[in-house]
Amino acid sequence: MIRRPSPRSRAAQWLLLAAGVAVAWYLGSQAAVNIGRRHATFGFGFLADSTNFDIPFRLIPWEVGDTYGRALLVCVLNTLLVSALSIVAATLLGLMVGIMRLSANWLVRNVALGFIELVRNTPQLVQIIFWYVAVLQTLPGPRQSIPLPAGSLLNVRGLYLPSLEPGAAATTLWPIAGILLIATPFVWRLTWRGLPLGSRALLLALLAIVLYVIGIDHIDYPQLRGFNIAGGIQVIPELIALWAGLSIYASAFIAEIVRAAILSVHKGQREAALSLGLRPRQVLSKVVLPQALRVMIPPLTSQYLNIIKSSSLGAAVAYPELFQIFAGTVLQQTAREIETMFLLMAIFLSINLATSALMNWYNRRIALVGR
Repeated sequence: MIRRPSPRSRAAQWLLLAAGVAVAWYLGSQAAVNIGRRHATFGFGFLADSTNFDIPFRLIPWEVGDTYGRALLVCVLNTLLVSALSIVAATLLGLMVGIMRLSANWLVRNVALGFIELVRNTPQLVQIIFWYVAVLQTLPGPRQSIPLPAGSLLNVRGLYLPSLEPGAAATTLWPIAGILLIATPFVWRLTWRGLPLGSRALLLALLAIVLYVIGIDHIDYPQLRGFNIAGGIQVIPELIALWAGLSIYASAFIAEIVRAAILSVHKGQREAALSLGLRPRQVLSKVVLPQALRVMIPPLTSQYLNIIKSSSLGAAVAYPELFQIFAGTVLQQTAREIETMFLLMAIFLSINLATSALMNWYNRRIALVGR
């Protein structure tokens, strides 16, 4: 039975709310006074002004002279890119290490334990700089590039991957392929007579891949031309170092979350599955992990939010993410300290709230509902 708050409790809540509003008003008024003393103005009109700096890595076109608003979009996309890549890599690596921690093999179990203790007890910033300075900066130059599978090249200037160059049909086919991929999980719920559930999603996914391949005109492989690598897609070393540092550091904490979640599943579940003739690998994937997932999601959400916020450490290796460009170059050029910090806080808050909402929705979806 849910108890209603007493009148005294309600009064205390209203007093706390009033105190919070008063503090916010006081801070705002003091900021306005200080801005007035400096004969400055508050506003975001500077976002329409032209820039005079370059952004070395971007996902969308950028030229010197574009507006600060477009620079903000470029940096947000860079932040989202490294955050998404790190979340995926940290989850997969953490899952593997967490399972290794429970292995019956002494060597495997202790290797995982040593990895976790080493990674989570050293500063994250030190790990990022280690990958950038001690690993990536020691790679050979472009003329001695290390060849990798699928025509990729690795050198001190980064990782060069083959790029898929679109043809004339890509303008029409690729949007359709994207729509099919987005619609796949929703079509999973529809009822198609004669087709099982898995076949519906697989059919749409294969169709999307076929349309994407048809739209490709040719593959552009990276090649040495002169003193540099031409062609393909360049993944700069700053992105690789930041991605490795964020992923490996977070994976150590995720591994402990996975281990604790697996141990929370009652041993009777394993024994029942083994008695039905399932193999240990099938017991883990079909019985234990689905139940442990309900325990993992809330702490995993916190780790994902930490990864997104820690992407600001890219400033230490000059990765052009949101904090490095706006809290550095843009702030120095425009002298808009309050507006810049407000934008940074608002954007990170929006990204984290969206991530939390998505994870909470998934948590409710897989939660056990009492009947």
